Amino acid sequence: MAIMQEEFYRIKRLPPYVFAEVNALKAKARAAGRDVIDLGMGNPDAATPDHIVQKLIEAVKNPRSHGYSSSKGIPGLRRAYAGYYQRRFNVDLDPETEIIVTLGSKEGLANLAQAITAPGDVVLVPNPCYPIHAFGFIISGASVRQMPAIPGPDFQTDFMRELKKAVAYSVPAPVAVVLNFPANPTAQVVGLDFYAEVVDFCKHHGVYVLSDVAYAEVYFDGNPPPSILEVPGAKDIAVEFSSLSKTYSMAGWRIGFAVGNAKLIGALTRVKSYLDYGAFTPIQVAATAALNGPQDCIEEMRQRYKARRDVLIEGLTQAGWDVPSPTASMFAWAPIPPRYKELGSMEFSKLLLQEANVAVAPGMGFGEYGDGFVRIALVENRQRLRQATRNIKAFLSGKGNYDAAEDKVQQPALATQSSY
Repeated sequence: MAIMQEEFYRIKRLPPYVFAEVNALKAKARAAGRDVIDLGMGNPDAATPDHIVQKLIEAVKNPRSHGYSSSKGIPGLRRAYAGYYQRRFNVDLDPETEIIVTLGSKEGLANLAQAITAPGDVVLVPNPCYPIHAFGFIISGASVRQMPAIPGPDFQTDFMRELKKAVAYSVPAPVAVVLNFPANPTAQVVGLDFYAEVVDFCKHHGVYVLSDVAYAEVYFDGNPPPSILEVPGAKDIAVEFSSLSKTYSMAGWRIGFAVGNAKLIGALTRVKSYLDYGAFTPIQVAATAALNGPQDCIEEMRQRYKARRDVLIEGLTQAGWDVPSPTASMFAWAPIPPRYKELGSMEFSKLLLQEANVAVAPGMGFGEYGDGFVRIALVENRQRLRQATRNIKAFLSGKGNYDAAEDKVQQPALATQSSY
């Protein structure tokens, strides 16, 4: 009998999924009857606006809509997204050659990685980052070079220094660099001057730019985050990914877009034509209604997350936990309190779950430079967030079971050693 391969090549390149360990502990706590406040996953909790849902129902009732759809997206949806870019960013896009509909931005980026990289190609990715930004290329066989992307007042200077160093010392020369602003998980924002500097540098060195702006509509300070495509000539080297998930509370609908450089969009289109027939047509029809219909729901979404942000940050401040207030995204990037810093983000996340019944995302799940942080998602209502910060305050004030002197949890059920 032939010996079967023990582990597949691409699977061997993937480490254990960090968040799975916390999710298992969360499930165990809930099974034990504990009221866990889950601030771990960035899953919008608000309902999709009713006019979008009604359009979906209408389209589903049409029997002609139940067949195969179009892999690159129905024409009306691509035209609607071109209209959005013109209104929002004053950027003109050709719906035929510069826009493709994806099954969420995550699928789009992963399939573009398959389209443009070969084993051994180098791609530059910020660290910390949303996992697909690195692992989409790792799965495709590329080599990922990670660049520190630590939030701070000198972020642009620091990032450009790291980018220039990475390009100078990468062998072979990098194919592309991934950007994500407003950033997940750090909530870092940048201005158009940052994008202009990146475009100028990457054009000079022949590096494509892959920009993820999934949180471009989730901002709180009155300054809408820009698109890299606003930079003159950016379409020569750049594509941008986004989705309707956060903007219209449509995360499970899996509708996203890639726009920009026609060569890259063409490559993605060709790969996708072999892999899928696009999203279910009624979903695309409803997505078109979202983009072309009333937009007051977007401002309501912003105000909802802003109010939650204010409750969370105020409550954490009162608890003695100094966490920067994000100006965009639906996350707070929280440095681990000094007393617990040596634990690292995984063990601190477990501790927070055990002692405060609050689930967060360990920063190490976003890269090694995230290990001193946890990500807190604004996905519960204000009442639940107040409860979460009260629980955290009780824990930080020493009313839990944590013994700092012994650096261990007195009740060890959820304090198992991280496998990561």
